[in-house]
Amino acid sequence: IPNSCDVVVIGGGPAGSHAATLLAQRGYEVVLFEKSRFPRPMVGESLIPHFWKFMDMSGITPKVEAANFLPKAGGITVWNGRIHQFSFSAFGYDRPALHVERDEFDDLLLRHAESEGAAVFEEVSVNGVDFAETKPVVQYHSMREDGRGAGKIQCRYVIDASGNSTVLAKQFKSRKLVAGKRTFLGMWGYFTGGNYIGVDGSSYGPESVGKVPPVTFISSHDDGWAWHIQLRDKISIGLIINTSNVKRMGKQEMEGYFLSTVNKIPYFKELLEPASYVEGSMAFRPDYSFYSTKPAGPNFGCIGDAGAFVDPIFSHGCQAAFYSASVCAWAVESSFKRPDRADNYGRMLKKRLQQHYGFSRSLALGDYGGDGVDPELV
Repeated sequence: IPNSCDVVVIGGGPAGSHAATLLAQRGYEVVLFEKSRFPRPMVGESLIPHFWKFMDMSGITPKVEAANFLPKAGGITVWNGRIHQFSFSAFGYDRPALHVERDEFDDLLLRHAESEGAAVFEEVSVNGVDFAETKPVVQYHSMREDGRGAGKIQCRYVIDASGNSTVLAKQFKSRKLVAGKRTFLGMWGYFTGGNYIGVDGSSYGPESVGKVPPVTFISSHDDGWAWHIQLRDKISIGLIINTSNVKRMGKQEMEGYFLSTVNKIPYFKELLEPASYVEGSMAFRPDYSFYSTKPAGPNFGCIGDAGAFVDPIFSHGCQAAFYSASVCAWAVESSFKRPDRADNYGRMLKKRLQQHYGFSRSLALGDYGGDGVDPELV
């Protein structure tokens, strides 16, 4: 790990990898720290077709195509008994959306960043950033076999793409929960051998995977909503629920709650009737919707989930990651070329991030004001 570089990226998920790739391609020295060892498990398998724009931008498109992820044709929702059905082709898209295994997809993005010149260090966590100096100093702790212990690296710009860890937002004390009247929690698990819904609205068995494109299937339930996402060899099932429902439960109790709730949701029970639950696959995410009041400045940007996390009902999590990484990379390069305007570029980046967050939140929850949303930007 060097003592200095141009840009430090915290986190190797889609946002961090994409930003690191774009900046490394422009000739900047980029160091990326990732606390896990990839590939690692991750939820959020549904991508919308606009993501191809960003794959083209970074030059990774051929690698994504070669991975043969499962194309998806559209979406179907059952909301309070009312069915809505759409295909992406009806909106003019000629490239498919995808259902991806995030461990493989994210690993592909990270390795691409590395191949484009970013210095990637896995199993290195960032403890904080000292902004008191002329240039930011990133404090890290390495668990790598080639050098364990604490260290520091000076840079010109810090990109926080640490996801739910929100390294900078926690340091700035700028992380705010989007609570409303109730707080929510996401929980999910995996099944094999089940049925799925095709774009024609019919049910298909596992023998049709790869032949009949699935849709992302969403249904409301008594206290939230649920997703059904067909992958190549398994199904991702998730619940968004009121946190109070599982507040004092242990993991085993939560798993029982998860399975019983899934089997009460309209259509889910029938789709999963021939399926087998992957034991121990249930996981959950508390503090599930939040934003930062300080997402950017003259020498830092908080992108992807590190800046804000909105209800994922429209499958726009990775889309938000790629978008925010792209505008952040633009702000970094612009401020490096015109240091005298770094404050201005920081304000512009902050506005773009807040605008995207507000627009996404307004779409998902119909909330045009409050909780960090600027209605004029929306």
